[in-house]
Order: sequence, then structure tokens, then C-alpha cells
Amino acid sequence: MRVLAWVLLVVWLALGGFTGPYSGKLSEVSENDSSAFLPNSAESTQVAELQKKFQREQAIPAIVVIERSGGLTEEDRRYLTDQAKGFQASPVIPAPDGNEAAQVVLLLDPAKDVKDSVFQIRDSTRSAPEGLTVLVTGPAAQVADLVEAFGGIDGLLLLVAGAVVALILLVVYRSPLLPVVVLVSAVFALGLASFVVYLLAKNDVLALNGQSQGILSILVFGAATDYALLLVSRFREELRDTQDKVAAIKTAWRGTIEPIAASAGTVILGVLCLLFSDLDSNKGLGPVAAIGIGAALLTTMTFLPAALALLGRGAFWPFAPKFGSEHPETSGLWGRVANLVRRKPRAIWIVTTLVLLAGAAFLPQLKASGTAQSDVFLTPVESVAGQEVLSRHFPGGTGSPTVIIASESKTAEVVQKAKVDGVADVRPSGTADGLVRIEATLQDAPDSDAAVEAVQRLRAAVDGIDGTKVGGPTATLLDTRTTSEHDRMLIIPIVLVVIFLILALLLRSLLAPLLLIATVVLSFAATMGVSALVFNHVFDFPGADPVVPLFGFVFLVALGIDYNIFLMTRVREETRELGTVDGTIRGLSLTGGVITSAGVVLAATFAALAVLPILFLTQIAFIVAFGVLLDTLLVRSLLVPALSVDIGGRIWWPSKLR
Repeated sequence: MRVLAWVLLVVWLALGGFTGPYSGKLSEVSENDSSAFLPNSAESTQVAELQKKFQREQAIPAIVVIERSGGLTEEDRRYLTDQAKGFQASPVIPAPDGNEAAQVVLLLDPAKDVKDSVFQIRDSTRSAPEGLTVLVTGPAAQVADLVEAFGGIDGLLLLVAGAVVALILLVVYRSPLLPVVVLVSAVFALGLASFVVYLLAKNDVLALNGQSQGILSILVFGAATDYALLLVSRFREELRDTQDKVAAIKTAWRGTIEPIAASAGTVILGVLCLLFSDLDSNKGLGPVAAIGIGAALLTTMTFLPAALALLGRGAFWPFAPKFGSEHPETSGLWGRVANLVRRKPRAIWIVTTLVLLAGAAFLPQLKASGTAQSDVFLTPVESVAGQEVLSRHFPGGTGSPTVIIASESKTAEVVQKAKVDGVADVRPSGTADGLVRIEATLQDAPDSDAAVEAVQRLRAAVDGIDGTKVGGPTATLLDTRTTSEHDRMLIIPIVLVVIFLILALLLRSLLAPLLLIATVVLSFAATMGVSALVFNHVFDFPGADPVVPLFGFVFLVALGIDYNIFLMTRVREETRELGTVDGTIRGLSLTGGVITSAGVVLAATFAALAVLPILFLTQIAFIVAFGVLLDTLLVRSLLVPALSVDIGGRIWWPSKLR
């Protein structure tokens, strides 16, 4: 065993050295343009494809807008004209409301790095005439600002997550060495997962974006630490009953492989349900997250046991467990909680259910119909500031027109019918292969709710005119929202069925899985209700993307079931000897500390997502962190064991286990 431990240690050190750098390379294969994630069936995707008939390369517009209170000077206009040199660009467009603003649209080559191109333009604007406001906005600038915001994933996010995990482990185990071992295991897992994801994304096997990249880092750190806590806790427990450290790690490994593998399998299959999504961004997150969980499982069950087998009791220095010492898990806080559950099970599950129902009552207040693209950023960015200047002086959609592709013979009819409320201007912009390209300039900012509603009216107006289709940036936003809502209704039931089947096989029961799923779903509803209150009245968020509830559900149900699996597999193990009531009480007292620690670690690591100034990630950070704590401290600690004690042996139906 010692030889095997040394071999595993050397293999992982070599593998970690090779794969480690790939966590910093994921940004190279990450795509943050929302139009790239829509299915081919989406109308805006079809329009983007048809536009290739009009020009081979689909240029990405960046808008340079200038503004001077009191009126622009000739020097200001010459300066703006100079900014367009070297680019395929529009003429200088003066503001229709006076002489205080003007703009020029620069068409950027999509084959080049859009972020670099935008920031080069911004650098060149630093020499603007004194008193002149110059801002770079438009779709290209939004992409550049988004990529810049996600730039913290490689450094700040991992630093915060690692520091949080280290601090919690230090408090839990009061050992300076053990947190290092667990963190090294998590880093190896992240390196391996990043390497696999990098290869798949580079070869276009899956779609990776900044959101998936951030979630991967956090998920791997959280899961690897959770699994490590379970193994380490069982190892420490065995060291009190076993003199030999190798025998202790063998017993601990055998005792934890089933719940850890079942937990990992549940999360993997749960996130893989995202493959049913029509959005490539959601579809890509499924395998990305599954790879991360698989890597966490592999390192926890190979590298970590090898390290613990070699370190033995020294891993827990200076508070190493002594052979023959008392098990503190059965006394103290969790012993008292377990006894309370034994005495008043029915009162406990009724009260906790009412608490969860009270939180769930606020679920209808959740605003998840979508937000403006400019609301994605939680810190000031130039693309948003520039759009605000544009909206003050120009029709909001200037520079980012809605595109209509129609039969050339129907040009006049389409142009006439396209003049709906919210459209400021409609004009043909080219013909090819019997088709006409018509640009509709919207009155409102292209990423606003008002613009989305205008596109809906526009599509309704031209619907049925010889296959006329409406696309462009606003139509892409509309199609993304619609597809997200469809995904939510499809995937949530699939996740529930998959998790029920896993639990039924694991617990050899039909009733217990139904109860566990019901408790986690109720916990999810309560979490989303509380989140609605916090988002609306504390953070004053403008709303949420339709995908937020879906991601929240997938992660909370899959991860929430984790803790129930950790608990109920131990309860089932103890029930064989003690019966259901005593087995539940002993299982709760033995696992209470470690599962709570695991929940706190996972909640803290997901909370680290909030360091990135992106609305979506901040909302996911709160939802998962709060939901995991709710599952850990209320559902798994009180509701589930109280139900198990009150129902008794019948909970294992149709199994004969009592």
C-alpha cells in the first residue's frame, strides 16, 4: 500500500505540473458573443447566415461617439473623422437633436481579437480635444468589456476561492498541514479539468464562455473540498479505532467511496441534463461542469488517500486523533441536535416545512424575464456610458440596426409594414441573390426591453411575407430569452427524473427518494423566494436572465441532494444494525459536523463568484451560497432526519429494511 501511495503521489505531481497551466489558458478558447450560442432554428441565427450573401465577413460594429456641452467645434469633427481612418467606417453622423454630439460607426474585422481592437481605439481617444467627451460603445465594445470583466477568472476568483477554503479548513481541523493537502488536491483537479475542457473547446467539441469558465473553477474547488472533507473525517474517525494508518485509510476509503461516487454521479448526470438545452452556452456548461466534478472525484479518491496514507496522524498535527480516544461526533452540538430530533420529530419537520413555505411564498416576485445587455455589468464600463450618450442624442438603435432579410420583390411592402411603433427609420441597404437587406433603426437602445418589444411588433408585422426574417443584435437578445425560457421548462423535469432514479438505486427505496427530492425542491423554492426579496429590495437589481432560475435549480438540486446522500447512505449503513430511528440519530450525529463543514465550504466558494462584476454570476453566487446553507443547516440537519424518525422503517419501502 505504501508503494502504491508513493506511485500515486509521483504520478499526480507530474500530471499536475503538466495540466496546471491550462486553467490560465481557458480564456483563449472562451467565446462571449451571445449570437454564437443560439440554435440554427433561431430566426436571428438564420438572418446572420443569410447576411453572408451580402458580405463575406460579418463585421462587428464599434461606435465612437463624441459629445460637448454647448456645441461641437470644427476641431471636434475633424478629430472624429481622423478616428475613422484605417477602418471600414460610416461617414460622421451628426446628432439630429442639435450640435452637441456626433458619431461614427467603425466595422471591425471579426477575425481579429475584438477586445484588442476596441481597446486600441480607446487608447487613441485619449488625445481628444480638451473638454470633449469621447466614448467607444456598440456591440464590439460590449463584447470587449465583457471579456475584460471575465479577465478576473484566472487570478482574482481562484485566489479568493482558495483563501476562503484554506481559512475554513484551518478553523475546522486546526491543522496547518491538512488544508494544504486538500487545496493541492483541488488544484490538481482544476488543472486536469481545465486541460480536458481546453482540448474539447479548442477542437469545437463544446462551447465555452466566461460564465462556464467561472463556474468550472468554483465547482471544482467546492466539490473537491467537499469530497475531501468526507474522506478526511472518516479517516480521522477510523484513526481512533485503528492503530495502523494504512488500515485506517483503507477502511475510510471503502466507507466513503459509495456516497462520494454517488454524489459525484448525481451532480454529473444532473448537469449533463443541460445537454437538452437549445442554447449552446447552456449545452456547453453541462459537460464542462461534469468534467470538473469527475476530476474532483478522481483526485479525491486517488491523490488524497495516498497523501493521507503517507502522512497518517501527522496530517492532523497538532491535534492528531489518538488511538482509543472518544469519538467527539456523538456528543457535543450534533449529539444534542440528534437527541432533539429523536424527542420531537413531528414538531421539527412541521416547523421547518412552514419556514421553507414562507420563503417560497415570495417566489412570484422573482423577475427573470431578462435584462438589458448594459445591465450585465455591475461596475461602470465605457460601452454602457457611451450607449447612454447615444440615447440622449440619437435613436437608441443607431449603429446597431435590426436587420430584415426579405424577397427583393417585396421590398416596398416590407419597408412599409416595418414602420411599427418603436422603429425610427427603415431603409434597404443592399441586394443579393434575389434577396434584400433592410435595416430598421430602433428608437430605443438595442439591448433595452423597449427595443425587444419593438422587434416583437416588427416580426409580427412582416410575418408571412414570403419568408421574411428579422435578425440583428436585439433579435438575438429576444431569441436568447425565448430559448432560455423553453430550456427551463424542458430541463427541470428531466433533472428531477434522473435524480430520482439515482436515489432509488442508491437507497434501494422508492419512498425515501421521493421525500428527499420533495425537500430539496421545497428548499429551492424557498431560496428563489428569498433571492427575489434580496435582488429586488437589497441589491436593487434590474431583473435576471431567464437562465438564472435554471442554473440555480440544476446546481441546488444536484448539490442539495449531495448532502442528503452523505447523510442517508450513513443512516442506511447504521440502520442495518440499529434500526431506522437509532440509525438516523447515529448517522446524523456522526455526519453532522463534516456535512455542515462541506456545506459552508461550498457556499463560501460559490460566494466567491461575486468578486466578478457580472450580474449573472453575482446572482448565481447568492442563490447557490444561500441555498446550500439552507439545505445544509435546515433541510439535511432537521427536516430530513425528523421525517425519517417520524416515518420510521416505512421510509425504506418497498425494501424490507426496518
